[in-house]
Amino acid sequence: MPTLLAHPDWEKPAPVMFWMHGRTVTKELDPGRYLRWIRAGIAAVAVDLPGHGQRPGPKLHGPDTTPGVLEQMVGEIDGVLDALRAHEYSGLYDLSRIGIGGMSAGGMVTLRRLCDEHPFCCAAVESTTGWLSELYDPTETTGRPWPAAHDTEQVRRLDPMLHMDGFRPIPLLALHSEADEVVPIEGMARFIEALRGHYEAEHTDAGQIEFKTWPTTGAPSEHAGFGKVASEAKSIQVEFLSTHLL
Repeated sequence: MPTLLAHPDWEKPAPVMFWMHGRTVTKELDPGRYLRWIRAGIAAVAVDLPGHGQRPGPKLHGPDTTPGVLEQMVGEIDGVLDALRAHEYSGLYDLSRIGIGGMSAGGMVTLRRLCDEHPFCCAAVESTTGWLSELYDPTETTGRPWPAAHDTEQVRRLDPMLHMDGFRPIPLLALHSEADEVVPIEGMARFIEALRGHYEAEHTDAGQIEFKTWPTTGAPSEHAGFGKVASEAKSIQVEFLSTHLL
């Protein structure tokens, strides 16, 4: 699988952040994010989603293909980590200190993967949701229906809200624009509320979940990046990862 690897010094083991981009873009988007990580002492592992970037085969950028992309990527994460363990640089990537995260579609993959047994110490997501059913066919929030119909059973398999019982409590950072036009904040806010309740039911500190929002950011559709607060958002993320991985 096409994978971007970055490391603080290529000399000694470093903690790792596994990152997945959003729909229609590539792993090379926003290199400043990776630079901030490696300057903080955290190695980066970033992959192209199925049908994106350097992946072979047809492009899968349309809104109708998203569930298939998500489901395939959820099933591929462990294979990427296994390949990294077998890589010539494996000794430089400390997988006992690994976080996972992503933006938009990458964040959806992240939240679903965390509903099953996993090795991750923390997670950071942006402009995403853990309530897929409500994103695609809103009945309890004010979002608009997704511009493509999806198989209901597939969406249910992928919906973190429906698989939360398996979510092992770990530190989680979620960033979102309150004016997001693509992934409305209301669904994510409801997911975060439910997840905090799950943490409490597991006798774990719900304060491990950080949900940072801004009224507006100036980003395209209030979704693609964080516009005028991008630097602040990146700083918040680096501080979070440094706290939980270093």
